[in-house]
Amino acid sequence: MIRVAIVEDDPVLRSVLAESIDACPDMRVVAQAANVAEATDLIAAGGYDVMLCDLGLPDGSGVDVIRREVACERDTDILVITVFASQNKVLGAIQAGARGYLLKDERIEECIEAIRNIREGGSPISPIIARQLLGQIRQAPAASGNVSAKGGRADRVGGENMQDAPQLSAREYEVLNTIARGFSNAECADLLSISGNTVATHIKNIYRKLEVNSRAEALFEASSQGLLSR
Repeated sequence: MIRVAIVEDDPVLRSVLAESIDACPDMRVVAQAANVAEATDLIAAGGYDVMLCDLGLPDGSGVDVIRREVACERDTDILVITVFASQNKVLGAIQAGARGYLLKDERIEECIEAIRNIREGGSPISPIIARQLLGQIRQAPAASGNVSAKGGRADRVGGENMQDAPQLSAREYEVLNTIARGFSNAECADLLSISGNTVATHIKNIYRKLEVNSRAEALFEASSQGLLSR
């Protein structure tokens, strides 16, 4: 059973989310908060596996809520659900500790699936956010040849690698570029004709090599290093 906490100031949306989650046999809402003050008490009480958190709260920022939860060092997955799609908002939430980022115009079914996905180790992210990340790549050199996970293309002098950095395999590179286009793990598996478990394994390896903990972090890191195709 996935225990969910909701931090959302809109009572209508909060109610819709709670009713939809409680209607699922594998999850239930165990706590709700409408602002930062209530969220602080919610965090102190604990007892949940996934936190859905809005960023625009009436008495402060949801980023502060995320930081407070992360500071507790619990096995909690934080999924942002917000109207904010700017890169600064996305990056701020990710740096604070969010592992997923959805916009409020997503269907409720997408949110439900995202809760399951994030608890299984995934990092759900809205396609529009993925497209924003891809936009960064137009200003970065295209990756080619050997793809280094730390430092872009490997610099060599006299045939020696100047950086002792791991490299993405050809398949990992394909998976990285597919998820960067906003496809889910299942869609990635279909596109590449591999199993969902294989996709999950490749993603875990990508996270390890890029030294990140979420899909959004991986896309930021990969884009900054020129690892994604134009």
